[in-house]
Amino acid sequence: MNLHIAKDSNELSLQAAEWITCVIKTTLERQDRFTIALSGGSTPHKLHGLLSAYPYKEEIDWSKLHVFWGDERAVPFEDDRNNAKMAFDTLLDKVGIPMDQIHLMRTDIEPAESAAAYEKVLQKYFDETGTSFDLVLLGMGDDGHTLSLFPGQPVVHETSL
Repeated sequence: MNLHIAKDSNELSLQAAEWITCVIKTTLERQDRFTIALSGGSTPHKLHGLLSAYPYKEEIDWSKLHVFWGDERAVPFEDDRNNAKMAFDTLLDKVGIPMDQIHLMRTDIEPAESAAAYEKVLQKYFDETGTSFDLVLLGMGDDGHTLSLFPGQPVVHETSL
C-alpha cells in the first residue's frame, strides 16, 4: 500500500485526478470498459471539477466508462443534496458518458425498495459483464463517516444485509 499525503484539499484533489486518470487509461489498454462507483457528499466536488476540464477530460475515453454510486440520499434527483445530481452538475454533464452507462439509484421510491432495486441492477451488470468494479471512490465526512455509514450506528456492525 502507498500512502500519499496532501497539504490541503486542493492538492489532494489534484493528486487524485492524476492517479484516477492514470488508472482509467491503463485499465482501458487491456479491457474495453471501466466500471467506477462514485462517492457522494462534498468530498468529490473539486475532483469532479478537475476531471471534467483540461487536461484530464481529454486524456480519458469517457465513452467507455460505466458509472455507479456507492450511496445515495433519499431525496429527489432535483434536490441539491442528491449525490447523482451533484455528479451530473460537476462531472457527468461535461464529459459525454452515454446515459445507458450511467446507473442511477432510484430516489422516487422508499429507500429499502431502492436498495433492493439497485442490488438487482448491480447483479445484472456484473453477471452479464463478468467483471467487478475497477475503482470505487469513497469520501469521508468530518465525523469519519463514509458511504452514509456513520460511526456509532448499529449498521456498521452488520455482517450481512
